[in-house]
Amino acid sequence: MEQKHPLPPFTLETAIEKIQMAEDAWNSQNPEKVSKAYTPDSEWRNRDTFINGREEIVAFLQKKWERELNYRLKKEYWAHTDNRIAVRFEYEYQNQEGSWFRAYGNENWEFDENGLMQKRYASINDVIIKEEDRKFK
Repeated sequence: MEQKHPLPPFTLETAIEKIQMAEDAWNSQNPEKVSKAYTPDSEWRNRDTFINGREEIVAFLQKKWERELNYRLKKEYWAHTDNRIAVRFEYEYQNQEGSWFRAYGNENWEFDENGLMQKRYASINDVIIKEEDRKFK
């Protein structure tokens, strides 16, 4: 059976560990690597897009990182329960025209007993920023 440690139920320490693992994976910009943290039938809502399963996750992330260049993400602990974690995050990216953006958002995660994320709901807002106002370099 496929497992992704730490496993639920989460403590504060293991929730923070899980968050750091997610941040590191997303900052790798490797869609295959990121997808392995999710169940094969994982359900996502990302802004106004609904995604189901690892194949759709990989396709979504490939397109995302083709558009969002120089991507850099920071996630922060918000709350947790037995098998759920809530995070707030910020990330910065540059579009193909060279403009910089910062995205702010919240994610609600639900994990199965093997530590794989089975549900991810993300609410995200983007603002344009000046290059000199970047936080993540």
